[in-house]
Amino acid sequence: MQVYDISVPLSDSTPTYPDDPGIQITQWRSLVGGDSANVSRIQFGTHSGTHVDAPAHFIQGAYRVESLPLDILIGEAQVIEVPSAVSVIDESFIANTCQAGVQRVLFKTRNSTFWSDQESSFRTDYTYIDSTGARKLVGNGAKLVGIDYLSVEKFKSAEFETHRILLSNRIVIVEGLDLRGVSAGTYELICLPLRIAGGSGDGAPARAVLRGSAKNVS
Repeated sequence: MQVYDISVPLSDSTPTYPDDPGIQITQWRSLVGGDSANVSRIQFGTHSGTHVDAPAHFIQGAYRVESLPLDILIGEAQVIEVPSAVSVIDESFIANTCQAGVQRVLFKTRNSTFWSDQESSFRTDYTYIDSTGARKLVGNGAKLVGIDYLSVEKFKSAEFETHRILLSNRIVIVEGLDLRGVSAGTYELICLPLRIAGGSGDGAPARAVLRGSAKNVS
């Protein structure tokens, strides 16, 4: 069975969302330095690279990342290819491409090509989901929504409507996917965020993979 790693590697040069903590990876112990083992130290924000947003990210008292149901994070997922000319995933696009009842939807957009250059700075012109698209996904019965850049929301959004609409309806958001090597179709998704019990429970980096060959959705 084919396995596709759709996670973004974390390094000091991996782009992060503006004003989020940068990624710093340093040597804590080293064999070369005479220590008994190699041990690295990593400092990063919970929304670095491929990561999961929990409802607690925007909603006080809501589900925390360590409490997210695993059955939402594992299961059949539909990868939808978004034409490069489309910069906004709205209600009309989802109505024409997403089947009602599909619980896990991953959008492959032109954003995935951004990961080809890990040394580049954060891109503000990424494709995003607007509030009408978010409401349509809720109406379709989605339980998990993923996108291939660091936010589902338009850059510099003032109200964060897309996040609030999805998270208030207990829809898990997965951001920072790398879908370059994946064709449109249905797969098995396995996406497991770190079980971080401290902090505000807003989210956590994750390793995400797709298994199987693409099955076209009629």
